[in-house]
Amino acid sequence: MSAAAPPTLQALAAAPADMTPAGALQAAPAPACENCAAPVSGRFCSACGQRLEAPVHSLRHFVHSATEDLTHADSRLWRTLVALLFRPGKLTHEFLNGRRARYLPPVRLYLALSLVFFLIAAATPQEFTVIHIGRDAGRTAPPVPHAGTAQLKPESAETPAQRADRVCTDYHGPWPQLLGPRVLKACRKIVGDDAHSVQGAFLHNVPRAMFVFLPLLAASMMLMYWRPRHYYVEHLLLLVHNHAFMFLLLMLGWGVVALFPALAHTVSDVTFLYIVWYTFRSMRVVYGQGRLLTSAKLLLLAFFYFAFGAVMLTITSLYSALTL
Repeated sequence: MSAAAPPTLQALAAAPADMTPAGALQAAPAPACENCAAPVSGRFCSACGQRLEAPVHSLRHFVHSATEDLTHADSRLWRTLVALLFRPGKLTHEFLNGRRARYLPPVRLYLALSLVFFLIAAATPQEFTVIHIGRDAGRTAPPVPHAGTAQLKPESAETPAQRADRVCTDYHGPWPQLLGPRVLKACRKIVGDDAHSVQGAFLHNVPRAMFVFLPLLAASMMLMYWRPRHYYVEHLLLLVHNHAFMFLLLMLGWGVVALFPALAHTVSDVTFLYIVWYTFRSMRVVYGQGRLLTSAKLLLLAFFYFAFGAVMLTITSLYSALTL
């Protein structure tokens, strides 16, 4: 018997297409991204980042997708907020070490929390103290502020214009030619609407002033951490995260006080102590220095904080009043 001849190339070419070895099935084409039409091999598009999911066909599917976005284990929102509240310095440390995708970007986090914070502050009634600036009787002395009532009430049968005339006396401060008319105009407007206008202007200008305050504070930290050397952005990033934490903590404190007014003093004390400890711990986590040295630098940072803060608040208050 002669051996069977091997198949020729012509025979292989003429063979049916389904005569392929077992398991050598052709791979299905990758689905296309509905946003940019790029092929998607995983759950997210590598070109634009959009998640691969079926179109929303029903209310049930829409609610499920929205709930998943908020509560899914991969959501960065809750992971970021938990770390921000209970893990001092963690977000800064993770960002500096390149682990950034799992958390919200620091600037976006700061802007979102500061926006909500100042919106709530603007919607909350505040009491302002009316300041009367004048000279001591019979002496030529610098202007001396005298605190009045929280909100001056009109006397009997007194019109708003008469009350403004009574409260807004002549200006005897520095640069009377330049500031005098503006101060009197601002005073009349503040007294006329019980300081609501200056309150709104102040809360509108404070977020802008923070964009000057934080960089100045970061520059002061360069003096404290010049050895070993740290980049300016490291200090600024820590301050951005810590102030985002303070905005969030203060808003939570407001909520607790709104529900339990009797706990106002307790909440205030606990909030202050927690902020001090949080700042100390975050400095240790990010810079890795000892407790004694970190404590000394925390005191120095507090000095710069209150010095720059006082200047910032004074300038912002004057600017808000004089530009009404």
